[in-house]
Amino acid sequence: MMKKTTMTLLAAMTLMLSSCFTTGLGTTSTTNSNNNVLGNVLGAVLGQVLLGGMTFDQSSLLGSWNYNAPSAAFTTDQALTKAGGAATIATMASSLASNYSNIGINRNNTSFSFLDANKFSAKVNGIPFNGTYTYNPQNGEITLKTATETIKGNVTKTEKGMGLMFDATQMANILQKEGKVSNTAAVQAVSKLAKSANGARVGFELTK
Repeated sequence: MMKKTTMTLLAAMTLMLSSCFTTGLGTTSTTNSNNNVLGNVLGAVLGQVLLGGMTFDQSSLLGSWNYNAPSAAFTTDQALTKAGGAATIATMASSLASNYSNIGINRNNTSFSFLDANKFSAKVNGIPFNGTYTYNPQNGEITLKTATETIKGNVTKTEKGMGLMFDATQMANILQKEGKVSNTAAVQAVSKLAKSANGARVGFELTK
């Protein structure tokens, strides 16, 4: 069975990928360079993440993390390939950025703090909530338990910090139940992105 991995490209990488198609990152052959450069960028980013250790240990997870950018991922190599690879992730990240902007999510109103004794506090869209969490550093799975519900997600290291991502149902819960987001169309669009391919996850890149 294929070992489960989580591959993440963020909105910052979307800009890099876009530049690959428009400038070729300094290459001279416009016919063949795009695919090669795209592969090199992906290899560098995903290689650093995978070889550097995808997950945090418990102590490294602790602290306050603020929203930095959208995050999109696939749970396995196979899921990523079937979905269309880098182009799909770039499209997802771009769509997430647009919908988050419509919702009003930004660095000042969306954050997660993981505390000692497995407690957490957070705010999404400016709405605070808290509870307890369990975290498995072996696979990056995290479970947030509030007074009313349990939300399961995935944590992975990124170039700038941490990716916190959820499947379609859990992401909708985060936005509507916890964040009280009233822009139903934007929430549905985000959820649809997570449903768009088997193994897709969407969420936030967070930085300290």
